[in-house]
Amino acid sequence: MANKTNSAVIAQNKKAYHDYFILDQYEAGIELLGTEVKSLRCNGANLKDAWCRIVNGEIFINGMHIAPYEMGNIFNKDPYRVRRLLMHKKEINSLFGKVKQESLTLIPLSVYFKGSKVKVCVGLCKGKKIYDKREVMAKRDAKRDIDRALKQRNQ
Repeated sequence: MANKTNSAVIAQNKKAYHDYFILDQYEAGIELLGTEVKSLRCNGANLKDAWCRIVNGEIFINGMHIAPYEMGNIFNKDPYRVRRLLMHKKEINSLFGKVKQESLTLIPLSVYFKGSKVKVCVGLCKGKKIYDKREVMAKRDAKRDIDRALKQRNQ
């Protein structure tokens, strides 16, 4: 992922980190309308069930919810509409090859402001099996127990 200086995170997809192995991360711009940007400034986004798809050399984000802007009246658009992501053609073609060949998937990991622009961090992901999720949970529990024991020992 690119350097996120002067950035404010709007939404994160925590479910993606639980359900997928993140192999690589890419930064992309997103094509939004005015009321959607205003809504994002009020922290009105959800990436929980969002995913990306490449169609005709363009990359689109599906399932991303941007809450309607309260003052937007007739200018508000559908909260779940498909939005185009802005990436270089070379990057999109590279991603398309990886997704088709290695049966990987593209998942939006976070949405954030970089300066005055809205950016999306897209992850190239491989799905976790149930035993992988259990292994991660077991490691987390073991680490928590070790930290608890060390803290108790130091007191």
